[in-house]
Amino acid sequence: MAKPKILIVDDEKPTRDAMARILSASCECLTAPDAELAMKLVEENPDLALLLTDYKMPGENGVSLIKRAKVVNPSLASILITAFGEIELAVEAMKEGADDFITKPITDIAQMELRVKKALEKHALSRKVVELQQKVDEQSGIETFTGKSPAMEKVYRLIRQAAKANANVLVEGPSGTGKELVAKALHDLSPRAAGPFVAVECAALSPTLIESELFGHEKGAFTGADRMKVGKFEAASGGTLFLDEITEIDLATQVKLLRALESRTIQRVGGNEDIHVDFRLVAATNRDLAAFVREGKFREDLYYRLNVIDIHLPALKDRPGDIALLVSRFIREFSAANGNNVTGIDAKAIKALEDYPWPGNVRQLRNVVEKMCVLSPGGKLSIDDVPVEILSFGKAAESTAESNAATPATLAETEKDTILRVLAECGNNKSQAAIKLGISRRTLHRKLNEWRSE
Repeated sequence: MAKPKILIVDDEKPTRDAMARILSASCECLTAPDAELAMKLVEENPDLALLLTDYKMPGENGVSLIKRAKVVNPSLASILITAFGEIELAVEAMKEGADDFITKPITDIAQMELRVKKALEKHALSRKVVELQQKVDEQSGIETFTGKSPAMEKVYRLIRQAAKANANVLVEGPSGTGKELVAKALHDLSPRAAGPFVAVECAALSPTLIESELFGHEKGAFTGADRMKVGKFEAASGGTLFLDEITEIDLATQVKLLRALESRTIQRVGGNEDIHVDFRLVAATNRDLAAFVREGKFREDLYYRLNVIDIHLPALKDRPGDIALLVSRFIREFSAANGNNVTGIDAKAIKALEDYPWPGNVRQLRNVVEKMCVLSPGGKLSIDDVPVEILSFGKAAESTAESNAATPATLAETEKDTILRVLAECGNNKSQAAIKLGISRRTLHRKLNEWRSE
């Protein structure tokens, strides 16, 4: 195991050489006569663990050196060496960032070695915390997103700002854009990160089940309730509760949800006891929630409670410049998972993917890239690896543009044409079409119903 690297700074050569000789048994020692050279060594040695510096030196003093060095290397441990009569100065230095101080002349060698050992242990602990945080960040927070478009940069900025607060957040955006990723990032970057993250897919629950799912129930509350059940609000206490597709909650349950947000208490179904719950709520929808309020389908007071902070996720078709970045990320992910060594994708294939409207957004793109990687023998993905439904859309779009250039299709018409074509290719099998499109079966049904009523 390599020795920890330390830097000894003192303008008196005999003193710094003597300290280096003593500490070299357990440390790799660098030395410097002044702050200027010391800073050069700090910048050149990012693995430096400890700065041991005299206070009085020509030019910059030791306290100022410690402050500057910590800017370059925040986990760097530091010990200030002072004269016996400068104890108050040393205490003040610790307020400015020094971890410890030693008075000179240094006569107790064992005591100096013990102080250095403790400072190095503190440095090792700080580095471990940083490394663990980096590993967490790779799987959470903003690191879960890919994209450099202005629209996504705005999303990242809002996530970072909102994560610090405890206010309710409403995440809006089309299906497949990553609304749950936003909720998870808000949780992971918040003071509640150590608490639970509880996600509820409201669209998957019937009105008769959603109340019990959210608030829990007491034993005997209804037929089949043979035991007490803790609801999602209680399960999320101390952490974050994510309610996806909030518009699917019926009006009666909305009243209880509003009470929970206002009082931070709930009652289980069949119970009378008020139970305190400590949660941060993030709600999401792919619908126009303000329109639901105007139509009387969603409570206005609940809407304003939810919409304290609003984060809107753009559709993938509105940020085509991010498609290449997303594809590269998915290729790395699926190439590693399938062990077929896909190394990249050529320009023609990327162009075909960028020309597609992606009604299922990022989720659909991810599914398509996974299919391409699984079926590829390895190497670079080419136009031959792009699924036929993606290529056929491009050819159909070219044909339509040539025959009807004066009346280009709107984005809504393009989305409709794509969904109906994929549905036809799947023999009207809605489940299969939804998977190909990267959208839920419920979303597909809703769009088809909207088009029938036109």
